[in-house]
Amino acid sequence: MKKHSNYLYFLFIILITACTKDAGYYNEEVQKIKFNGTIYDYLLSKHGVFDSLVKVVGRTEMEKLLKESNNITLFAPTNQSFKIALENLNNTRKKADKPLEYINNVDILHLDTMISQYLIRGYYPTDSMLLKDGINLFDYKNGYPMNAKVISGNSSGYLKGGPVIIQYSDTKRSQFTRNWVTATTESINIQADNGIVHVLAPDHVFGFNDFVNKLTYIPPPPNLFVTVGGKFSVSRENSGGPNAVEASKYVFDGNPETKYLISAMNNPEWMQVELNSPSVANAYTLTSANDFPTRDPADWQLQASHNGTDWTTLDSRNSEEFTSRFQQRVFFINNTVAYKFYRLRLIRVRSGVDMQLADWSVNKHD
Repeated sequence: MKKHSNYLYFLFIILITACTKDAGYYNEEVQKIKFNGTIYDYLLSKHGVFDSLVKVVGRTEMEKLLKESNNITLFAPTNQSFKIALENLNNTRKKADKPLEYINNVDILHLDTMISQYLIRGYYPTDSMLLKDGINLFDYKNGYPMNAKVISGNSSGYLKGGPVIIQYSDTKRSQFTRNWVTATTESINIQADNGIVHVLAPDHVFGFNDFVNKLTYIPPPPNLFVTVGGKFSVSRENSGGPNAVEASKYVFDGNPETKYLISAMNNPEWMQVELNSPSVANAYTLTSANDFPTRDPADWQLQASHNGTDWTTLDSRNSEEFTSRFQQRVFFINNTVAYKFYRLRLIRVRSGVDMQLADWSVNKHD
């Protein structure tokens, strides 16, 4: 009996010591895994995992970068990430009776833009991402802003007591994290001869939700604000005046990163152009601004006039929705008359009373 009691006492001491050492959480040191070879060699060595990525690297001529550049960081999407993206794209194309597309034939320019988001200039293991807000990164080719942040998963019932993972985010050029699209890692800190690899989880959709949008995107026809020119006006200026950072002039400038904002919108508000010469507009565009989807226009009319007094409605839209920030939507209309004035009459926003818009244009296609 005494021998049994001693055994229980010894076991109790071990358990107490273990809990004290763990301090109530899983505290495994984050290790770097060494791979003898370049980042490109690493991708080739994982047959069945990165085959799609290797094909994209080949099409976009990034092979030399991954072989010869030093101090680069790759957030590597797996085959599953490409499979999901292509399935989403082809489901959309089927509905439009369009032929299916694959990695070998999708638009190379869009593919190049999207794959660049996963390659960062510089060496960034997890211990460089420990700040509360993570670290701001910029893609290798285009300087597009991304963000990487280290977090801990859960383990054995302890919140944040599990293995370290990275949240890798497309910031959508927004300061608000609610607008970001985030992927998480499955493996981290794979150290190659010329940089480091973090492998993204297979549930990540390649392109950060932009794959379908970009590959079904219809570019707008020529902008009459540019090709013809004119005088611009609005029903009400931003409260800060015509030179404010969100003044009305920015809705006509063709730059999606600027915007026009008014508070407490009256019904309706309008913005218009008096073209330098009468012209036929048979399309127009609206581009959503950087934040607050509730401020997006939802109901509007496009109107035209010969004299600026008598207006003809060319198009009416109700309950429209922008699915992302900086999204440019193109609307084609059946108009063959050359008007001197065009007006966008804003009736309702998505929610609330504040209205913002990054850009508006009237356009002409042949």
